[in-house]
Amino acid sequence: MKHLLYPRSALLLALLSGIACAEEINRPDLPSPVQIESALGNHLRVLNAASELKMEHAHQRKWNSGSYEFNLRAGTGQRNIASTGQNLKEWDVALERPLRLSNKMGIDENIGAASVARAEYALGDARHEAARTLLQLWFTWQREQAQVNLWQQQVDILKQQAQMTEKRVKAGDAPKLELNQAQAAVAQAGVSWHQAQLRTQLAGNDLTRQFPAIQLPEKLSPAIPQTVEHDLAFWKSRILEHNHELGMVQEQSRVQQLLTQRSRADQLPDPTVGVRYASETGGSEKVTGVYVSVPLSFGQRIAATESVAQQAAIAADQEAFVKRRLEGDIYAAYTQAVSSFATWQQAHEVAQAIRSNAELVGKAYSLGESSLSDSLSARRFALESSMAENLAQLDANEARYRLLLDAHQLWPLDEHTKDNAHY
Repeated sequence: MKHLLYPRSALLLALLSGIACAEEINRPDLPSPVQIESALGNHLRVLNAASELKMEHAHQRKWNSGSYEFNLRAGTGQRNIASTGQNLKEWDVALERPLRLSNKMGIDENIGAASVARAEYALGDARHEAARTLLQLWFTWQREQAQVNLWQQQVDILKQQAQMTEKRVKAGDAPKLELNQAQAAVAQAGVSWHQAQLRTQLAGNDLTRQFPAIQLPEKLSPAIPQTVEHDLAFWKSRILEHNHELGMVQEQSRVQQLLTQRSRADQLPDPTVGVRYASETGGSEKVTGVYVSVPLSFGQRIAATESVAQQAAIAADQEAFVKRRLEGDIYAAYTQAVSSFATWQQAHEVAQAIRSNAELVGKAYSLGESSLSDSLSARRFALESSMAENLAQLDANEARYRLLLDAHQLWPLDEHTKDNAHY
């Protein structure tokens, strides 16, 4: 019976998981995942980091193989024998190579692997920073676009009010001064609309210039902000677990520690072993031999070890500094996301009330029960509250998306790194 129920349970879990993933990926107020992947993958910062990763793979092969090479030496000479007056030609040839000690080979392999891991984290950090920039530029454009839409609505409403005022002036129910005021309000709103359009164009150009793969939609409705789930401890653990910058400095610290071990091991110099063959006394004597040479150091290697050890201490301090700074950034990002949502809720309630009041004042003016100045003031307050509401809405969405991005729950940031890891 269990083997019949298990597939159904597994299928149900798969469907629920698929629905949850679809809901998480489907964010209509953000660019499509295809555009995001193309934009991040082709960003110059990411391309440079990918090239550095490939370079570190080449360096890893150098660390594994070592820097020693075979050395061929050859020489010739002439022996003069004074007693006989003979001049005998002599020559010799030798093949030698330094031998890396076994303990150094293991350290070198670890240095190469740690350097590659550091470059992988650097690539992930480059994608993360590019994603942050993309998110910031995207919401900057959205803010400007929202103001364009609001000013367009304001122009349309003021035009209708001007037409109403013109009819009242013709009917003798309002002085011509009110028509001038209504037309001036339309013109002023039109100027603000054109200024908002210019800012939107500049913001869009800045976005598409850095990320050509991103296509700006003609219409985009901001999503309704959502509350931030979980507490600060959850987000701190999640973000630190997946933070590329922290992983990068940790691997850098490990590289410096390994370099210190390598420098200490190098205090025992590697010997050079060679094979020599010589022809002496005009070829009458043949000499074959093996020789070993060892460099003698008088303090230079010890001083080098001390220098590398200090660099390792600096790297360890840098790791602690980055972790402390990240904890502060996480607290700020979490607090901003929670506070921005509360601010949007308050701004939304206030804007609804002010807009309702503006509609009532507008109807009262159309019925001759209110003055034009009261109606224009109500419209101005409604516009300001709507702008504040929209900005608060976009701030809340951006703050929450930023938190999700840092926790690797918004866009994929590691897949490209894994692909380059097997170069």
